[in-house]
Amino acid sequence: MTVADVRAAPASRRLLTAEIWVVFAVSLGASGVQALLQLIASLTAPKALSHQQALIVGSYAPGRPWIDLMFQLFGIVNALTPVALVAYLMLRSGESLATLGVDRRDPLRDTLRGAALAAVVGGAGLGFYLAAYYSGANLAVVPARLPDVWWRIPVLLLSAAQNGVLEEVIVAGYLLHRLSQLEWSPGRALTLSAVLRGSYHLYQGFGGFAGNVIMGLIFGRLYQRWGRAAPLIVAHTLIDAVTFVGYTLLHGHVAWLP
Repeated sequence: MTVADVRAAPASRRLLTAEIWVVFAVSLGASGVQALLQLIASLTAPKALSHQQALIVGSYAPGRPWIDLMFQLFGIVNALTPVALVAYLMLRSGESLATLGVDRRDPLRDTLRGAALAAVVGGAGLGFYLAAYYSGANLAVVPARLPDVWWRIPVLLLSAAQNGVLEEVIVAGYLLHRLSQLEWSPGRALTLSAVLRGSYHLYQGFGGFAGNVIMGLIFGRLYQRWGRAAPLIVAHTLIDAVTFVGYTLLHGHVAWLP
């Protein structure tokens, strides 16, 4: 099944709508507003967008690696609290994260689907970002700037996994599932999910917004077709892992990377 089995009754429709607003007010919806403000700040700065930087994973305590590590781990765990909230709300409604396809029912297929999706979307995304940057529509995205210490790569991999779990559980699985219960059309729900995904990437510039809207359309449509968020989590984690680690290893050694 790719749609909810049980539609919301009129009374519970209001509760589900309020639930969606609350979830996104404390998670990626708020991130979208913040990203919009960051874009406005970048557009009104003296420098052109391509001469500004958007840092994704940076140091919290330069020169103090153990304190920095504690901050990094806390930030990763804290960023996943909205997923815990969604899991709780799903249980309250007699469902679970397994309803969204976040389980170990078919790990091999989920992994293969995710890896294939990551290869296609990740490669196209890199080309799209470079085109947007060199056209002046995007900031120079700095995926990672961490000290060269033993925990740098593990933290980057954990950050990639955190992004994959947070975004795919909430923006793909949870939102599309709840909107189907509210009897939104698949196209309307998909559009909202994709635009929302793009909104919290606005801090990167117009290219970051457009690229993630496209990614949202692809990932959201696949969720509607498969009824599983697990392959999307795998794909997103792989894309971010390659981006974070690849940038860390290649920056300064290749001419084409800003």
